[in-house]
Amino acid sequence: MSDYFFIITILVVLSAVFGYINVRFLKLPNSIGLMLITIVFTFGVFALSYFDSTLLDAERFIIKQIDFKSVLLDVMLSFLLFAGALHTNFEQLKVQRWPVLVFSTFGVLVSAFLVGASVFLILQLIGLDINFIYCLLFGALISPTDPIAVLGILKKAGVPKKLEAKIVGESLFNDGVGVVIFLTIFQVALLGTGEIEAFDVFKLFGKEVFGGILLGGVLGWVTYRLMKSINDYDIEVIITLAAVMGGTVIAHKWHLSAPLAMVTAGLVVGNDTVRGTAMSEITESYVDKFWELIDILLNTILFVLIGMEILVLTFKTEYILAGLIAVPVVLLCRYLSLLLPISLFKKKLDFVPKTNLIMTWGGLRGGISIALALGLTEAMQRDLFLVITYVVVVFSILVQGLTVGKLVKRFEQIK
Repeated sequence: MSDYFFIITILVVLSAVFGYINVRFLKLPNSIGLMLITIVFTFGVFALSYFDSTLLDAERFIIKQIDFKSVLLDVMLSFLLFAGALHTNFEQLKVQRWPVLVFSTFGVLVSAFLVGASVFLILQLIGLDINFIYCLLFGALISPTDPIAVLGILKKAGVPKKLEAKIVGESLFNDGVGVVIFLTIFQVALLGTGEIEAFDVFKLFGKEVFGGILLGGVLGWVTYRLMKSINDYDIEVIITLAAVMGGTVIAHKWHLSAPLAMVTAGLVVGNDTVRGTAMSEITESYVDKFWELIDILLNTILFVLIGMEILVLTFKTEYILAGLIAVPVVLLCRYLSLLLPISLFKKKLDFVPKTNLIMTWGGLRGGISIALALGLTEAMQRDLFLVITYVVVVFSILVQGLTVGKLVKRFEQIK
């Protein structure tokens, strides 16, 4: 039996057990419950290792065998983003397209630079002399909100539809943009000197972003035409699966943004016009149920993995301190990065009260940030930024995720 089958089996079994405990006893949103249980489980394994290290060794073996960055960014993310986009309200998103576009590009860029500069100063103050470009890399990896965490939690939070479209739309697109910004700064950092042609940076950025969106549009259109020409729900479900898997391979081969391609393809296939003309009722039901199941399965595995990644952290007092200080800094920078876009569109699109506050608190960080942090090299202070990222992500999912619903209800009462 191969190691990979064994590892996948263990992860699915743990996901099922932890998922059952959450649904039966804790009754938290799945992403929050699973991550909390896994972290508690891992700490329990740590404690048990003083008497018998068998479980800890097994957990370490699993984590060492899994390239979290590659598994999430190259494989899981495409499936999760397609599933998320497929079930997004396309009409609301079309109305909110301009704020979503500005939030997911300008907002992420501004946030990345604000976070990078702030963290650079904070680290200097606590005695950690880190190169500015590495702090900028951290800003780029922590600025995108995670659609996987956001989608799952907002469904239960009762956020108004207009606002939900903005937050979900932004999170679907901004992680693709965020990954591209991260990779661009990463290339600059690798050169060491920081010297790179500005044109090369824009070329890389433009090719990844616009090429990814164009590929997704083509994939969505081809999928639509194929589904329209037949009426067989089994094959039509397989066609959507082939679009995601084939599209991801093409995107990686041509160095385009696979996340943006999958979001675009999902929005095209999921919009009401395509559903009405290309899918029978039974096909629509099967496609939706299939992708919901994929979404739930990968989500549960992902949040169990995030909980287990605690094993690769280097616990140093100054690292944890930096992480705790980074939590309010990242939130403040997100708030500031949204100010201009919100004031631009406020009157025209009738924003709900306290949009900025809700978008700041509801903009959760998740596995994408951890995956990117794991991709840093040792020279880029990987251990430090991984701890800071982990602290921000855990706070984001456990604290913000559990309270965003209460925040929305509170503002609705004030209104």
